Amino acid sequence: MAVVVRAGAAPLWWLGVFAAGIGLLPPGLTGRRIGVLAGAALFVLATAAVAYGRRKRYVALAASAARAGKHDVLQDRAVTTRNWRRAHRWWLLLAFLAALGSAFAVPAAAGLLLAGCGAGLWLKAAWLGRRERADEVLLWVRVDWLRGGAGGPAGKRVKGYRSTGIAAGDAAPGGARRKTPALV
Repeated sequence: MAVVVRAGAAPLWWLGVFAAGIGLLPPGLTGRRIGVLAGAALFVLATAAVAYGRRKRYVALAASAARAGKHDVLQDRAVTTRNWRRAHRWWLLLAFLAALGSAFAVPAAAGLLLAGCGAGLWLKAAWLGRRERADEVLLWVRVDWLRGGAGGPAGKRVKGYRSTGIAAGDAAPGGARRKTPALV
């Protein structure tokens, strides 16, 4: 489940950094200094809002997690990440283009906002990873609840999580790649 949260972090971060860097080229209507200061404020606000948003829903779903059965399909980390990025590629492109376009008004601000959203997702995935380590479980979302643009791992279609042991799958707690093969 943290893999889905983490899937959007890298594209948002890197697109935001590139948009902010390119956005520094035009002087903009407000000037570079005001644009960067506004962007820094937006970065901090977006990071906090994304990192702390919907935590009660995540906690409630994690508390009611059912043990995964033998007929539950658990998707690989790479497949989950690829599916999320494919489903959201047009939104990511539009956000990047909007950040570039807004640089003519307020340089680098919208790019730093995008980067802040990516940083917030990384912080949320790290928080979920700490919860998974403390409970010694990996939390999963059923694959059919994530299909068809169904939203995130705490969306309306998600009724509950599945849990497995910490060594199941190819993802470490928090959605990162497992560094060493698990002994099962």
